[in-house]
Amino acid sequence: MYNKLIVLVLGFGCLNLTANAQKFTTEKTFVSFFSHAAIEDIKAENTKTAGVFNSATGDIAFSVPIKEYEFEKSLMKEHFNEKYMETEKYPKSTFQGKVSGYDANATGTQNVTSKGKLTIHGVTQEVEIPGTIEKEGDKLLMKSKFIVKLADYKIAIPQLLWQNIAEQVEVTADFTFKPQ
Repeated sequence: MYNKLIVLVLGFGCLNLTANAQKFTTEKTFVSFFSHAAIEDIKAENTKTAGVFNSATGDIAFSVPIKEYEFEKSLMKEHFNEKYMETEKYPKSTFQGKVSGYDANATGTQNVTSKGKLTIHGVTQEVEIPGTIEKEGDKLLMKSKFIVKLADYKIAIPQLLWQNIAEQVEVTADFTFKPQ
């Protein structure tokens, strides 16, 4: 009886170690957006994103602090935070969903899709985001590029600036996840 209990406890301990090895957190992040408009292009980058990924279940979530976007011009950053994104009211953007198409046993780059809820500017939309996952040692490299339409998230473009700001932006996300 005692030996069976030890085997049972060790068995659950091993299962727990396996489950923990399937959970990943962001080690390095890069999120950027690019807007092409008639008057000028707008580009910003953010390296302060936090995220988690469970490779066993496909669950993924990340949070992007809006104020951490860096622009070429400080006035662009000021207008972005105060007039468009209202970061005092909506300080972060989040995504919560599931990754499909990932096989933990496969090698090379895998095409995947993330489906879930993307929240920007206080508005949540169901989205489907294409991307890739590649193993590099014990780390996972996730990459994605997708379009966000400003109107979908109630981000208003003042009539006077319609030539300066595009109605949609291209978002690029590159995450390096490490085992938790």
